Amino acid sequence: MARGEDVGTLIIGASQAGLQLATTLRDLGATGTVTLLGGESRAPYQRPPLSKGYLRGTLPEDRLALRTPEFYRTNGIDLISGEWVEGIHLTDPGRGAGEATTRSGRTLRFDRLALTVGGAPRRLNLPGHELAGIHYLRDVDDAASLRADLDAADRFVVVGGGFVGLEAAAAATAAGKDVTVVETAPRLLERAVAPVMSDFVAAAHRRRGTTILLNSTVSGFAGTGRVDAVELSDGRVLPADAVVVGIGLLPHTALAEQLGLTCAGGIVVDESARSSNPTVVAAGDCTVIAHPDHGSLRLESVQNAIAQAKTAAATLLGREAPDTGTPWFWSDQADLKLQMAGINTGYDEVVLRGDPASEQFSALYYRAGRLLSIDAVNAPRDYMAVRRLLDGGRSIPAEAAADTAVALKEFLRATA
Repeated sequence: MARGEDVGTLIIGASQAGLQLATTLRDLGATGTVTLLGGESRAPYQRPPLSKGYLRGTLPEDRLALRTPEFYRTNGIDLISGEWVEGIHLTDPGRGAGEATTRSGRTLRFDRLALTVGGAPRRLNLPGHELAGIHYLRDVDDAASLRADLDAADRFVVVGGGFVGLEAAAAATAAGKDVTVVETAPRLLERAVAPVMSDFVAAAHRRRGTTILLNSTVSGFAGTGRVDAVELSDGRVLPADAVVVGIGLLPHTALAEQLGLTCAGGIVVDESARSSNPTVVAAGDCTVIAHPDHGSLRLESVQNAIAQAKTAAATLLGREAPDTGTPWFWSDQADLKLQMAGINTGYDEVVLRGDPASEQFSALYYRAGRLLSIDAVNAPRDYMAVRRLLDGGRSIPAEAAADTAVALKEFLRATA
């Protein structure tokens, strides 16, 4: 559409991605109505701290908000909270115009549509799953409930050895709880990192007092009204005063499916954030990116939500997509800061830089001799150097990367 054309945009999902999309539309000069609609009663807020600072009690809820109320007024963003869209259709599929109906019966018309609907935690439908004290962690209410139970608990079981589960485990162990992590796979973070990193993370948690059970499957929960044990398929029973389940995210695709958009483990989008109907964009955790080098990817990170939202806004306005840089991610687990940059899909070599036992090292991933990504543990200089190299499409020879006597930033100078 022509630049400056006055149209109304509906963004469904008041998430990090949704707010960034609305903000970028205004930054790029969109003059029509921008409506940001979300199902929660709160304005958009940060989610990563829910399993970190908020759960530890070091970050209060009033510091989670992404923007002040004045920001929305100043930027002409109509924020609608506490509303769920139940029905949606395009009245003009070729232009992307249509209307949405909310649960309360409200009708919202739009000329442009963006889906930033996120997802919901994958749940365990096992015997005893309805007992009090079993938690999933996605929003502030989840985190507040978990924190209250955790404060009163002595024995805490985490089901799932992913990032959220390990962050919660670290917070509980630091608070003096008896913590057990149960993971079905043979190693922690199996889908995200190399075996050497999985081994390090497991050893680091064990050193801090957390019990790690690998190749272990939960078969049910026991208790009268409230959970008091987690049952494993091999017959073991783990006493538990509170449980958190972190076994992945199910993207919300119902609205996309109503619109006939292609969904395969998420809303499928291209590098311009266009869905299978190019007039409709999507961004954030709900999407699967058809990446030309790495295949289908679903990146659950703040950085991806922000970058993809900026791209989606530019696409809606017919602008060239901005350079969003290399994907990155971080995880705080006790006093360990894991920083990751790049995408390691298809790696065939991992170069260690430093000694994992020191808890200050990096793992660099390569494919056919080309640098793909880095996992850095308490090594911010390595992380930033590799991230900048990847941003510039540059590499480090694998045979040189392990030499800790040479700072990785030297390769920035050498390849400039």
